[in-house]
Amino acid sequence: MADYHYDVIVLGTGPSGEGAAMNAAKKGKKVAVVEEAAVVGGHCTHFGTIPSKALRHSVKQIISYNTNPMFRDIGEPRWFSFPRVLKTAERVIAKQVKLRTEFYSRNRVHLYHGHGRFVDSHTIEISEGPASSTRLHADQIVLATGSSPFRPSGVDFNHERVYDSDTILKLEHTPRTIIIYGAGVIGSEYASIFSGLGVKVDLINPGERLLPFLDDEISDALSYHLRDTGVLIRHNELFESVETDDTSVVMNFQSGKRIKADALLWAAGRSGNTQNLGLEHVGVEPNSRGQVEVDENYKTTADHVYAVGDVVGWPSLASAAYDQGRSAAAHLAGDDDFWFVDDVPTGIYTIPEISSIGKTERELTNEKVPYEVGQAFLKSIARAQITGESVGMLKILFHRETFEILGIHCFGDQASEIIHIGQAIMKQSNGGNNVRYFVNNTFNYPTMAEAYRIAALNGLNRVS
Repeated sequence: MADYHYDVIVLGTGPSGEGAAMNAAKKGKKVAVVEEAAVVGGHCTHFGTIPSKALRHSVKQIISYNTNPMFRDIGEPRWFSFPRVLKTAERVIAKQVKLRTEFYSRNRVHLYHGHGRFVDSHTIEISEGPASSTRLHADQIVLATGSSPFRPSGVDFNHERVYDSDTILKLEHTPRTIIIYGAGVIGSEYASIFSGLGVKVDLINPGERLLPFLDDEISDALSYHLRDTGVLIRHNELFESVETDDTSVVMNFQSGKRIKADALLWAAGRSGNTQNLGLEHVGVEPNSRGQVEVDENYKTTADHVYAVGDVVGWPSLASAAYDQGRSAAAHLAGDDDFWFVDDVPTGIYTIPEISSIGKTERELTNEKVPYEVGQAFLKSIARAQITGESVGMLKILFHRETFEILGIHCFGDQASEIIHIGQAIMKQSNGGNNVRYFVNNTFNYPTMAEAYRIAALNGLNRVS
């Protein structure tokens, strides 16, 4: 059995593992990375963020073609199968793998493929892969093993009509009807995708409202536009059992309802990938969802073992995971550029998309903060009128007395891009975080960014 010593071992090559490995290497550490899959990129590249967003983009183009009167001169509306549309995502994945593989070689990070597990507090043994029968020793170890879809007992995920958010990417036909159980971010995104392909969608929400962490007005807008595309949303429904046969899936609920469809997508929750990691050898005990608890420095209960990304739970976003990995590497290297990643913009890629940062109206009301609202509806923005993407709004929440921006919420095309303009202003110190910035500076015209000027003027007019 081959033995090698490193300063740092990283388990996983998703965004958090990549961020940790690259930053540790740039800080002079000798780094090894263990990846269970045959290629790098983790869940983000192969099953989550990249394929679902590439898929969404293709579906959005189809919707545009089928609804834009200009294209009627070219031909009739077209129908596209799910597998055909997925081909675009596969091309993007291949490009991402190539790019990220080059990162490791360029930074002299040693990459081992196989399943890594602790055999003692500082030793990782690799099995079940090309690097099988290899032992790696390190002073510090970073867990970046990600998460997987939660699979409840009693649901046969081996059945050809039952999918989770990973296996849905292997769907080889386009169902006429689909049940999506779980109306969180993943469920809502796939509801948009399937309805855009002309599939009849039943979106089952165990809670009272969609995405309750969002501003109420944004959540309501999402509900409206999903329904407007034919999605049937059922709130307060709890799963009881699933029946399958060769032609359909039937989901039974505790309320006594039964829903029949061609396929089922289970999108309710994720679990940390901590099984068979030998964590008992370092005294780290995951919770019931397989997640690892960390302190404010991303350290686990073992002082030399860090954990980052989805395996620690919130916020379970690729963007945050990458920064968590970089921050953990900064801390283990003893550098002072560490920061705890807690102020993270949300990016939800429904159609239209949603992004927000800061406080919601409900939170500010509960905290008794005197705030005001500035709104800009995209239907009044010239750029949105030109592109035909006029659904949605930008909302700025700011303090009535100091004019400090407290929250920004956007629903509409390019929301995840638009949000970063406001984020940059919110991060300014020494009085720079001020809603007046948007009326005292000139914006290009026509642009989507102009929505900030309109929203700021709208809000300031309410104060004066």
